[in-house]
Amino acid sequence: MGTWDVGPFDNDTAADFGGDLDEVAAGEREGIVRSALTRVIDTAAYLEAPESEVAVAATALVAAQCPGGEPADRIYGPEEPLPDLTGLRDLALQALDRIMTEPSELMDLWAESDGGPWRANIRRLQNVLLPQSSGEQLSLI
Repeated sequence: MGTWDVGPFDNDTAADFGGDLDEVAAGEREGIVRSALTRVIDTAAYLEAPESEVAVAATALVAAQCPGGEPADRIYGPEEPLPDLTGLRDLALQALDRIMTEPSELMDLWAESDGGPWRANIRRLQNVLLPQSSGEQLSLI
């Protein structure tokens, strides 16, 4: 497994996921993102790092379409247009919660190194995905 930075697409597994999305028909892309999220959510036993890396990348794609979200990685993320993924916000949040709950190999791997920046990226994604109340939206105006 190659990891070169802390971003959602900064590892071989997530970069491959971005390429895989480009290779399928446009109508299949939402289902692939949904599957990546639900696979992690449905894992009660030890959660392997590759599944988590794909789910983090999928979450970043959902967050990119939400207010305050950052664009997906221009180099390693998908190049082809994605459908509206904002309906997957709740699943994306659940997936991140599962990744950050033991037993989780990816969380353990980052705990062994300087995982602070990685955890900060996960929190940023969670904050973007959280629904904003009407009062919060009004206070920004």
